[in-house]
Amino acid sequence: MVKEYDILVIGSGLGGLVSALVLAKEGLSVCVLEKNNQYGGNLQTFSRDKLIFDTGVHYLGGLSKGQNLHRFFSYLEIMNDLKLQKMDEDGYDRISFDDDSIEYPHAQGYQNFVEQLTKYFPEEKENLENYCEEIQYVCSQFPRYNVVGNDTYNEEILHLNTKRFIESVTQNKKLQSVLLGSNFLYAGDSENVPFYVHALTVNSYIQSAYKCVKGGSQISKLLIRKLRQYGVEIHKHAEVSEFVFNENNILKSVKTTAGKQYAAKQFISNIEIRSTIKLIGEERLKRSFLNRVLSWKPVSSCFSIYLVLKPQYLPGFNYNIYHYSSEDLVWNAFRYRKEAWPETYMLSSTPSKDYPGFSESITAISYMDFDEVKQWENTFNTVADEHERGEKYMMFKLEKTEKMLDALEKRIPNLRHAIHKIYTSSPLSYRDYIGGFEGNMYGYMKSSDNPLKTMVSPRTKIDNLFLTGQSVNMHGILGVTIGAFNTCAEIVGKETIDNRLTKGI
Repeated sequence: MVKEYDILVIGSGLGGLVSALVLAKEGLSVCVLEKNNQYGGNLQTFSRDKLIFDTGVHYLGGLSKGQNLHRFFSYLEIMNDLKLQKMDEDGYDRISFDDDSIEYPHAQGYQNFVEQLTKYFPEEKENLENYCEEIQYVCSQFPRYNVVGNDTYNEEILHLNTKRFIESVTQNKKLQSVLLGSNFLYAGDSENVPFYVHALTVNSYIQSAYKCVKGGSQISKLLIRKLRQYGVEIHKHAEVSEFVFNENNILKSVKTTAGKQYAAKQFISNIEIRSTIKLIGEERLKRSFLNRVLSWKPVSSCFSIYLVLKPQYLPGFNYNIYHYSSEDLVWNAFRYRKEAWPETYMLSSTPSKDYPGFSESITAISYMDFDEVKQWENTFNTVADEHERGEKYMMFKLEKTEKMLDALEKRIPNLRHAIHKIYTSSPLSYRDYIGGFEGNMYGYMKSSDNPLKTMVSPRTKIDNLFLTGQSVNMHGILGVTIGAFNTCAEIVGKETIDNRLTKGI
């Protein structure tokens, strides 16, 4: 006899873990299956030279008391155990450009945000206040962004375009670029992306910005500890290879590559939506739905370098740098010229434990198209399933690393002298470890021309199968957490979820 659970969750990314915990707290029996060696999807970290590096979560927003992510994490009973470091309040992000020595700050707190930028743009104070007011208004219109409230979208807001909005706020080209400077957070095609994507992303960081001490994987570790307290079964190295349906098209169980079978009354897929479609079988889905999903363009992937630094070489900095070779590039930085790569990058630092005031490591990330690694697309390599990609691939990574270091040394002269060791990851690494289609960072591109095209209900045409995760609507820690609560609302009812979150129990 195969044991039957109330809920089976496929994939242990943040959406899967949050969904599992919310439902376990409702008294349901839950099981989570993860194909990899490490739980957490984008929350994964890795260790090199006894230092922790993040794969996806470099900082978090909305975590101060009373703010939305704080309230969600408090309900999940992990907030008090998170080890956090608040980032520089006067500039948690700094936007910089070639041929300009100024690092333009994005500050925490809306009044402070305006004050800090007004120092560089004194004529723009009123425009900056209007920008902040509009961001907060757009966020207030979103279901569950304020934890409880309306559950329908304001369609007029969905069609607001980022480029048109920013240009309506200020005529100052430099300020436009500064306001858009952190669009790496949504891999933004800022000419076409809906303004709500920009607003929802930057709002939580302006509210408050924190780094996870010892990496974002502490979120998944705390969630898993809590899941076990609630009796949830969690299995890694359990890749689902087949969905088993009965004659009424109801999903009864799943099989893993190891040949094990898991049965449940209801299922939540937290894996890439295309992988879910493959497991369902295209014949079970409407052609219109299939065509819509398969027409989505993945958000760009990236190439990252992780530098282990020599002690006491590089001063620490408690903020992120978003650097562009030109101001115009901000609008669509992911459309880079290969010969000029990297034309943009994000840079973050980890403070030294032993030498206060110094960095022990830095991470630099730049956009990279999957096309650049397409010749190795049939190779696969993870800790649990190791394979070499060959010398040509190693040379490719080496060449990109040198180009990245050349770019970084324009801002940090003689950086190479401070480096003890270098590690890298490419779009293939993101694909293999996190499971995103073509290694995309944040699911699929959204367009203000047709915003509903990339919005998918958590409820599928298979009565007992639900979706969650970043390829369903919003990405990011906050977006995926909200999405998981919405998925659970489909299963146990919106009223139940709202009551729990309102009472905080």
